[in-house]
Amino acid sequence: MNINQTKRVLSGMRPTGLLHLGHYHGVLKNWIELQHSYECFYFVADWHALTTHYEDPSIIGESSRDMVIDWLAAGVNPGNATIFIQSRIPEHAELYTLLSMITPLGWLERVPSYKDQQEKFRDKDLATYGFLGYPLLQSADILIYKAGFVPVGEDQVAHIELTREIARRFNHLYGKEHDFEQRAETAIKKMGKKNAKLYKDARRRYREQGDTEALAFGEALLESQQNISLSDRDRLLGYLDGGGRILLPEPQSLLTASPKMPGLDGQKMSKSYGNTITLRESPQDIEKKIRTMPTDPARVRRTDPGDPEKCPVWDLHHIYTSESTRLELAEGCKTASIGCIECKQHIIDAVLEELRPIQLRIKDYLNDLSGVDSIINEGCENARDVAQDTIAEVRKAMGLVGR
Repeated sequence: MNINQTKRVLSGMRPTGLLHLGHYHGVLKNWIELQHSYECFYFVADWHALTTHYEDPSIIGESSRDMVIDWLAAGVNPGNATIFIQSRIPEHAELYTLLSMITPLGWLERVPSYKDQQEKFRDKDLATYGFLGYPLLQSADILIYKAGFVPVGEDQVAHIELTREIARRFNHLYGKEHDFEQRAETAIKKMGKKNAKLYKDARRRYREQGDTEALAFGEALLESQQNISLSDRDRLLGYLDGGGRILLPEPQSLLTASPKMPGLDGQKMSKSYGNTITLRESPQDIEKKIRTMPTDPARVRRTDPGDPEKCPVWDLHHIYTSESTRLELAEGCKTASIGCIECKQHIIDAVLEELRPIQLRIKDYLNDLSGVDSIINEGCENARDVAQDTIAEVRKAMGLVGR
């Protein structure tokens, strides 16, 4: 791991309604796992929600706290992750504005999801600056915390690449301090005689001979140092490879193996398709929704054999049912020895079992809203401390002094 790819993860969700099983399997389960291995920052992306819901933002306010409650009930631990609300950290907006000064317009227009999202939300007027600029706001979200990793699906990799390009451009324009070499030499002395000698030797071998192993050794050496600040590490990394100080580290995509959660109609589960099961759905509604799901059209009668691959319910079995059980159900479907209701019952039971503990915890949090607000307030304070440190460095690099 490159030294400026910190073990900090950043991810967010737009508060545009109740969370459903697609969010749980596609995002939350991954967040819960990551929080044990990384320093995680998870945020309610309410500014991002405004890019598509600016005409009726009431759902954003209604959903924000409910979203955090669902996160907590699902297993996101505020002791392991910083949970905060984007709009309460104004530094996001300031960095967004400052980065907009150096970001070529063409970079935003070529983001693949720009036209895709316009097509998806055809019923909305998205010919706005905010919608065009939302990938840049996403970049500011990442860079303000100097996140090393961003968990994304393959369709979001282009956004992270844009963020890397913006960070690279910013560092190229503003990374050179007027006394850069003097500061770097001072930082080397803080490493102690032995480590300073090793660092200088690695730097010489890389700069004079192009020895990439020496570069990797020097980076690893810096990563192990306890006597220097993060700023000095960034400075010495730039001194090592001949660049300037890395003010905004380039993040990496953390590709997640998230299963595609099928909806009640066989399409991807999505609020826009109206095919969801929310995390707060009552057992009665869950059972009704699954029992009325469409099945293989060939099974008109109970005695008609079917083909599981043509049945939307079968996609849910891949999420909730063991392989051995799926083999039995497939055989039962093809021979008509079981009916669709019997097949669906396995899914009903599995979904109810999965949601039961989550819903119990949701009730507990709903009965302690002040406790939830305390978690959010503390998370916002911690996030803002980090964001303020970054924006102070950015202001200074861009010549915005006196504040």
